[in-house]
Amino acid sequence: MKKKHMARGTGALVLVTGLAISAIGNPAHAALSGQALVNSKCATCHEAKTDQHWTRIGESRRTPEGWDMTVARMTFAHGVKLSSEERGAVVKYLADTYGLAPDETADHRYIIERTPSVVEHPESKPIGDTCARCHSYGRIAVQRRTEDDWRKLVHFHVGQFPAIEIQAGGRDRNWFEIATGDVAKELGKVYGYDTASWKQWQAQKHADASGVWRLVGNRPGVGAYEGKATIARTGDDRYSVAMVMRYENGSEESAKGSAIVYTGHEWRATLKQGGRDIHQVFSLGANGAELNGRWFEANNDAVGGTMRAVRADKGVPASVLSVQPAMVRAGMRTTLAINGVGLNGEVNLGRGVKVIKLVEQSAERIVAEVEVAKDVASSSRDVQVGRASGAGLLKLYKQIDYVKVLPQHPMARVGGNGGSQPKVPAQLEAIAWAAGPDGKPGTADDIRLGAVPAAWSVDNLNKMAAEMQDTKFAGRIEQTGLFVPNGAGPNAERKYKTNNAGELKVTATVKDGSRMVKASAPLIVTVQRFNDPPIR
Repeated sequence: MKKKHMARGTGALVLVTGLAISAIGNPAHAALSGQALVNSKCATCHEAKTDQHWTRIGESRRTPEGWDMTVARMTFAHGVKLSSEERGAVVKYLADTYGLAPDETADHRYIIERTPSVVEHPESKPIGDTCARCHSYGRIAVQRRTEDDWRKLVHFHVGQFPAIEIQAGGRDRNWFEIATGDVAKELGKVYGYDTASWKQWQAQKHADASGVWRLVGNRPGVGAYEGKATIARTGDDRYSVAMVMRYENGSEESAKGSAIVYTGHEWRATLKQGGRDIHQVFSLGANGAELNGRWFEANNDAVGGTMRAVRADKGVPASVLSVQPAMVRAGMRTTLAINGVGLNGEVNLGRGVKVIKLVEQSAERIVAEVEVAKDVASSSRDVQVGRASGAGLLKLYKQIDYVKVLPQHPMARVGGNGGSQPKVPAQLEAIAWAAGPDGKPGTADDIRLGAVPAAWSVDNLNKMAAEMQDTKFAGRIEQTGLFVPNGAGPNAERKYKTNNAGELKVTATVKDGSRMVKASAPLIVTVQRFNDPPIR
């Protein structure tokens, strides 16, 4: 199957900033009727079949990002006039009426969470070969259309992008015949409009997100964190958000802002967090008891973190969410923090891990001194506190057997120098692994221990990179694992006066006792992305 490298370009975030500003930052539009606006603005071209169904509009379902892209195209391609408040109201209505159920986006949330440098493995080879040669497979997989509407989309592509039939992967086949024939049928089958999931989701009462939440997460380059959030309802599907995040390294930051929920589960928030503008793209669980997703800097979505939040209100089920540190070497005595909700009772970390004493104890956090036996095997341990448990949260290990650099195929982009596109960094992590029960590194039973500190370095990837002195011109790496590219070109100091793109090899060196464990990955520093849609 074709692999497609997904890396971030920092053009205007049409969706995330557009929705965050027009639909969240301007609560005045809450009184606007999205349905009335569709009737007045869209029905000029789209025939109204019923009060809630228009031609083409009613034949596809999409994420809020997908609908915002469509509405934006209607404005610049067809002259539809909408204020930011009207645009937000239209997107809200369309996403609520023609959206996706939670399980319909679950496998491809990386594309709407703007996760950097994902390598895709298309589930359908015909769709991947025909469609994902120009954009991500995820962009296709977070839509649902009738077979006829998928076929019409092919016609639109040919009309809008006439060169599509002779682009990469198209010259050796009758692309249009394939795309309108077998592939349109496959799209209608794999990503068809009518699904049981959507019908069930439409019939379900959507949850109210207001309340107190306990949260945990990880920010690559900084580390694990835990904290708390207070979410208050300010209107229909609209909320104010205040949270505090306490990192394992001792730092702390607070965040405040506002959020809106689309389709009953698509949480989008804009906050001021630690002096930076942050966007959250989360999914709210069906019962309203959990939030999961990714947050990132508004103008730099390569930098961000993951978050899991569960309700901390009275009566919620007890659970363990994380432990800090998450990995402990055999034979060590250390202080362990257990984070969760409803923590009450005896701490049980399994055979070979002895709790010496409790230093701190509350319903949300327990700090304990623990001792790990020298002969304990490398393993993932469940953490139990009374009735609360968390599966596989504590990693025990004898030694770090190998390290991987993540992402495995990182990409950065030059920029700045007064140009319209800023630099796009690459945030790297060194992930430690231990061999599993079979004692052989690199097999299926290996144990992912987690992110570890590393000494970072870069070198030229190949002979051409060395000739072009890519390490001198492409950028630098910080000891947090953040690679910062240099400015855009042309550069008069370089051979051929080219820009500052390059092919590098990044290496993480991890100290494990008296041993040094190394891992490397190719790092591509490429040119700016000038067209950066909300869904790439």
